[in-house]
Amino acid sequence: MNLISHILPLQNVLLDLEADSKKRVFERAGLIFENQNSLSRSAIIDSLTQREKLGSTGLGQGIAIPHGRIKGLKEALGAFFRLASPIQFDAPDGRAVNLIFVMLVPEQANESHLRLLSELAQMFSDRAFRDDLLAADSADTMHSLFVEWDPHAANERRSTL
Repeated sequence: MNLISHILPLQNVLLDLEADSKKRVFERAGLIFENQNSLSRSAIIDSLTQREKLGSTGLGQGIAIPHGRIKGLKEALGAFFRLASPIQFDAPDGRAVNLIFVMLVPEQANESHLRLLSELAQMFSDRAFRDDLLAADSADTMHSLFVEWDPHAANERRSTL
């Protein structure tokens, strides 16, 4: 089982989310984490916005991983959105983003936070994984893709390309 599967519950996976800006994505993330985890929506929006001011969390290839530190949070939490229409995220390749993984980590997180980000980067560098997310027809299917993702299988696919 991969690390991401531990922080991404099915109810935090949204298919074809309507959002026309980073701000709207952050607001929706705030609402989800407020409803699911009793966290402060404004603290989440502020944390994600402040992190984004340090540099875009857009990776390229239509992917972004906005993340923020939350005071009082005990363990990392995740949410995944596939947007109905891509939005600008200041990604290094200039492409608009439609696959967004939002991650919240404890205020003092360090190594575990970096391991989660590393695993997300590996997942999203797997072209077959990205294509499967884009083709998924339900939140259940998308969630299963995250849960079943195996870094070793991804490396094997990459080495045969």
